[in-house]
Amino acid sequence: MIPTLEWLPSGVNFLDQTKLPLEETYVLATDYKQVATVIRDMIVRGAPAIGVSAAMGVALGVSQSKATDIASLNQEVEVISKTLAETRPTAVNLFWAIERMRSKYNDLAAAGTSIPEIKAALIKEAQQMYDEDIAACKSMGAHGAALLPQAGTVLTHCNAGALATCGYGTALGVIRAAVERGHKIDVYADETRPYLQGARLTAWELLHDNIPTTVLCDNMAGSLMRQGKIQAVIVGADRIAANGDTANKIGTYSVAVLAKEHGIPFYVAAPLSTIDLQTANGDDIPIEQRSATEVTHSNGKQMTPNGAAIQNPAFDATPAKYITAIITEHGVLRAPYEQSIKEMFEKTANSEPVSA
Repeated sequence: MIPTLEWLPSGVNFLDQTKLPLEETYVLATDYKQVATVIRDMIVRGAPAIGVSAAMGVALGVSQSKATDIASLNQEVEVISKTLAETRPTAVNLFWAIERMRSKYNDLAAAGTSIPEIKAALIKEAQQMYDEDIAACKSMGAHGAALLPQAGTVLTHCNAGALATCGYGTALGVIRAAVERGHKIDVYADETRPYLQGARLTAWELLHDNIPTTVLCDNMAGSLMRQGKIQAVIVGADRIAANGDTANKIGTYSVAVLAKEHGIPFYVAAPLSTIDLQTANGDDIPIEQRSATEVTHSNGKQMTPNGAAIQNPAFDATPAKYITAIITEHGVLRAPYEQSIKEMFEKTANSEPVSA
């Protein structure tokens, strides 16, 4: 399994995804501020991985605290949480993970738990979230594999694989599970400009697993769909609204519209933690605007004329009407999504997290 991130006694170790596919190097974050930088600079990326990274950042920050009383530690936890929450605005898993760690901390503090015990418990909680993420991805794969063709080509956009999670992947986890069950699947990976997550990351990890992969420029999908060369589309998600509208990497909306026009199923794979019941629809999802240099420059070389205005939204929102199904670790959701999402949350409210 590709080691995206790992808790170590010295800090949190991250596979540097900005250096892939040509260089496999790691970045060790030794305090919570460095974890925040790793998230902000996309050394680690992908909603589930960002969430667990933030949890480990909270655990790391608290474990290094010199506070001798709960009142002082309370103030530090606020600063740590705020710093990590400000890194990236769209991926709801980030805020879910921070809130889970804060809730655990608050329960322990209210119970009069000693500071050393709190530190150990928060490290354990973050490590448990890591294990839960891998188990959830494998469960998603088990639920979603049957939706993919027994033989054919599947298109994916961006990277929703092991590199976007703690291991195995969401969308690519479903592909992996289908291949493990004997499906003969080839993958088309959109390059995903401007950051090239598909060309650099998806192609790298699928070829690592000997799954045949072809990289496409982002504007090629429609032509190939028209020729009957794509049998399904599957993507991940950074936030899913209560009505099923889904924010994913910029360009996903265009792929979804094309898939609908050509009668091709369009699937989203994401854990329940990616569904935000407090966000009514896609219009309410905050969309991160990233640096213009990601568009203007390639490998350090300027590609656009001085003075040209630049748009660089990191995500777009795909309306639920274009989504055939949403694959979660607890099962497959179908339209009407407001109802199926609500029922899924009610069903799982008191259940234990999915475990391997």
